Amino acid sequence: MNFLGHALLSFGNAGILAGNMMGDYVKGRLVLETFPRDVKEGILLHRKIDAYTDMHPATIRARNIFRPAYRLYSGAFVDALFDHFLANDPAYFSGDAALLTFTRDLYRKLDAFTAYYPERFSRMLPYMREQNWLYHYRTLKGLRQAFEGVTRRAKYLSESEQAYQLSVQYYYELNQLYFDFMEDMIQYAKNQLKVPGAC
Repeated sequence: MNFLGHALLSFGNAGILAGNMMGDYVKGRLVLETFPRDVKEGILLHRKIDAYTDMHPATIRARNIFRPAYRLYSGAFVDALFDHFLANDPAYFSGDAALLTFTRDLYRKLDAFTAYYPERFSRMLPYMREQNWLYHYRTLKGLRQAFEGVTRRAKYLSESEQAYQLSVQYYYELNQLYFDFMEDMIQYAKNQLKVPGAC
């Protein structure tokens, strides 16, 4: 999952949201002890979500579409693509207005935790907010920009256009793989947090 997925899987808890959003920027176990309990729980949840995503059969199949061209980076493109599908999933966002409201509320909640953000996340967050990356995931233009962001952050990537073209070519197959994955992912995350209603 990418940022929108991690945000949704925080289930409205602001501290867990903060930890879940910055999870990629926090390394090591000792560092965790410097965070409040709910933020720490969010960071640990982020790691569990990533591990579960990596081993799920649907995401493995999706990565295999990108793997010949992008090898180890195939997962990063699938993460961004699944956020695109999530942004357009009526089960979670009834339309553009609902997604926009969700993202605005997310940024407001994140403001309460700025003292805990790692430097790299602090530098990136204003751009995410100003350009509202999470809202723009919903369009193909936004997806293409997200792919370009993957290329900029990757050490050994020089282009993302082929990834975009593969996404268009296999769009419906990849969308079905997202659906196959997402229901399992929601249940898994609820179980980790003991969210009421989880089995």
